[in-house]
Amino acid sequence: MSDPSPPPEWQRQMLAIAEGDGDFLPLGDRHYAFFAEERPELLVTFEDAATLREREDNLPEHYALAKSRGWSLLTILAEGETWWRDPAVFRYFDRLADDGFLEDFDRVVFYGAGPAGYAAAAFSITAPQAELVLIAPRATLDPSLAGWDERHRIARRINFRGRYGYAPDMTESASRVWLIHDPLHQPDAMHAALFQRPWVTPLYARFTAEGTEDTLREMRVLDRIIEAAMEGKMSADRFSWLWRARRSNGSYLRAILAAARLSGHPKREIKICRSVTSRLNAPRFARRLAELTGEPV
Repeated sequence: MSDPSPPPEWQRQMLAIAEGDGDFLPLGDRHYAFFAEERPELLVTFEDAATLREREDNLPEHYALAKSRGWSLLTILAEGETWWRDPAVFRYFDRLADDGFLEDFDRVVFYGAGPAGYAAAAFSITAPQAELVLIAPRATLDPSLAGWDERHRIARRINFRGRYGYAPDMTESASRVWLIHDPLHQPDAMHAALFQRPWVTPLYARFTAEGTEDTLREMRVLDRIIEAAMEGKMSADRFSWLWRARRSNGSYLRAILAAARLSGHPKREIKICRSVTSRLNAPRFARRLAELTGEPV
């Protein structure tokens, strides 16, 4: 009998880690589960396999954070825009629940953004008392409930009914849900409204639009938010304090300047430009201030 073919190059680093304390296994044809075991705190994430393959280390985005903090990590990888709605993934989480695997951890945090935020919410039902950090999560793409969302056209053919289907209902066993989104961005705000539950705390990241996760990553506060949740120290006040980093973030500052310009408020533009140029080296804001006031750059 011939030897089995070697695994693809992009899987080898995860397989090497799994050989120690962990696991790496296919879930059907389009998903994989990667588990790296450390101390009894578990971070659960959901990722696109294509994005992972683009990284030099071929590891999940949050592996380095989990490793440095001594957390265990479970990442479910998807090939393509599956939204993790696959019977093989359902069966995997069924097994975790039936075996009490997730209940063996002292703390469990589910994290996800956008479609991955949908998956994090949907599968969190298998880990009672987990804490969730969701960034602009989708509640569902079921046309009867979210037909207004014009994004994700390819995924509209996916069946969002049935098991693990409606993400807001699947958060009912969570201890807390921190839902970060831009309330000024209508599609994300409408999905967030569907998540309204007593255990869900909305946290507002205004003027981030579709790029909320990217902006938090640029600000270097995304890891700190996840860390606060894992330590049981996350709160609205903690987020407000971390969100202050926006005052030095280029994406955010350009967004608020553009909003002021579009709304026809030159005095607000001047105020923004003066604030930014007094604190940062910002040629674009200095030029705009000169245009508005006639002051030299």
